[in-house]
Amino acid sequence: MAIQAHLVELERKHKTLENELHEALVHLSTDDLQIVELKRRKLMVKDEIERLKHTAAEMVH
Repeated sequence: MAIQAHLVELERKHKTLENELHEALVHLSTDDLQIVELKRRKLMVKDEIERLKHTAAEMVH
């Protein structure tokens, strides 16, 4: 069950980063490096979510 709770938290974090990225893209004054960093962090969270889902699926089998 700890994996499921961690997944929920990561999905929340991913959504937060998605919202931050959207806001950064809307404001033309946002630094390109900040946008790149948000995209990188969002991708890292997404990768972690996929790893955990894969791990959880293996544990079921």
